[in-house]
Amino acid sequence: MDALHWLFESDVSIAGKPILWREIIGNAFGLASAVGGMRRRVWAWPVGIVGNLMLFTVFLGVAFDNPQGTTLYGQAARQVFFIAVSIYGWRRWQQTRRSGVPGAVAVVPRWATGAERLAYLAVALVAVAGCFVVFRGIGAGFPVPWWYYLADAWIFVGSVLATFAMARGWVDFWLAWIAVDLVGVPELLHFGFYPSAVLYGVYALFVIWGFFVWRRLARDEQVSDLADPRIETVGA
Repeated sequence: MDALHWLFESDVSIAGKPILWREIIGNAFGLASAVGGMRRRVWAWPVGIVGNLMLFTVFLGVAFDNPQGTTLYGQAARQVFFIAVSIYGWRRWQQTRRSGVPGAVAVVPRWATGAERLAYLAVALVAVAGCFVVFRGIGAGFPVPWWYYLADAWIFVGSVLATFAMARGWVDFWLAWIAVDLVGVPELLHFGFYPSAVLYGVYALFVIWGFFVWRRLARDEQVSDLADPRIETVGA
């Protein structure tokens, strides 16, 4: 209980601003999950879920007494969907590892097909528009410009899309994360979530690296792996 109390109550002052330790730790878990995802390790999913739980309490704002006194509903809600999609990805990658093939990888990266890409882009467009209307109807609980709702809608939808694409083994998921970071970093800086903004900036550089790693893997491994009928790939 003492550790839980420390986690929820403790903060550190950075440049004169109080920052919750659970915001720092939650983002560290998120970065560790990204590293595991790039390396195609199944443990990336449960590690990410722990980070999602911590960040949910941070972005829910005043309900958990964060020092910013600000609630980012889109950022908080996406942590819930992260957990749901991560459970799906966790099970999917485990199924491949347990396929009975010695040395089988958790996922064989591939690009989404033209039909798959058209489908997810169409769904994303409709979802962003719908979330914008919903988020704006709910309100932020504090004065915000109109673009806040559009930014939060894209961050929410884009993040869920990227996580789902990672579970499917699509190289496209790295590009989706880059698009999310381009919006998410400025928003987090604007509202004072500095550890998250800094980590998202570092994460963006890592995502670019991960994109090139998975693109190479998709080129070098997919043909040989798919040629072996014993291996059931996650992307199938």
